[in-house]
Amino acid sequence: MGKKQVRAQMRQAKPKIAARGATAQGPTRRQRERYVEAGGMLQGYAPDFVIRLGYISVGVGVACLIVMAALVLVLRPIYGWADAIAAAIAWLLPIALLASFVAPGFRLALKDRSAEARLVQGQLIGASTVSNSMGLGLLMLQTRAGQEQYLVPPARLKQIPGNQVNVVLTVTPNLRHVRSVGIMGQRMVGRVEPPVPPVMRQLQRLPVLTPIALSLAVILGVDVVAASPVPNEAVHAALAVLAGAALGGLVYGGSTLLQRRMMAQAPALGPTR
Repeated sequence: MGKKQVRAQMRQAKPKIAARGATAQGPTRRQRERYVEAGGMLQGYAPDFVIRLGYISVGVGVACLIVMAALVLVLRPIYGWADAIAAAIAWLLPIALLASFVAPGFRLALKDRSAEARLVQGQLIGASTVSNSMGLGLLMLQTRAGQEQYLVPPARLKQIPGNQVNVVLTVTPNLRHVRSVGIMGQRMVGRVEPPVPPVMRQLQRLPVLTPIALSLAVILGVDVVAASPVPNEAVHAALAVLAGAALGGLVYGGSTLLQRRMMAQAPALGPTR
């Protein structure tokens, strides 16, 4: 009877382990969804800037479509439909990357343009002119809801002192863009900003440069091979796709390794007083 009871308990424990695994994966998925819902890489930027970036992205997308049509018209009579379509499809990658990066923030920027900013008040914990977002600093407050972080233009952080004071922010409700920073209390201690390591600047540029390099690598790999004289049409198209995928994989892998190396060299990013 003892062995049977142990086996029964083991069977009952298996669903609990699976449930723990599901809950462990749940927060990661929710964090990604919240990150996209908050604007993704464009969180914290001014709505007008994000809207202009969206219009520029639409223009780039239209230019890519024109290039796709030109490639089909030029390459189809020479190499056939397979090569022409393979060369044209490569230009869909920059359109897809722009849409994934810009579309979430652009949608929220349109809402923030006519929305009323909300007031956020809390006690200053720390501030830094450097963050993971290019051109934005970091401000940490202790509010009634707990510790909150806001991406703030560095120019607005110059008035932040080194002592603990109450800070009032006006923040757009969607992109969480900080329009103004107010200080309540005496600025008794000046805040000393430590020097910014060069690796931090490189880490800020990497999320922007990687999609550009990835798109260029795939387009060059596919289009160069597609424009080369290869007798068999099917083999020609397959080689073009493989060349683009290989170059894109090299760029993505190199960017991942470079980012890990930079993260190991960079100090822990956090607000300073």
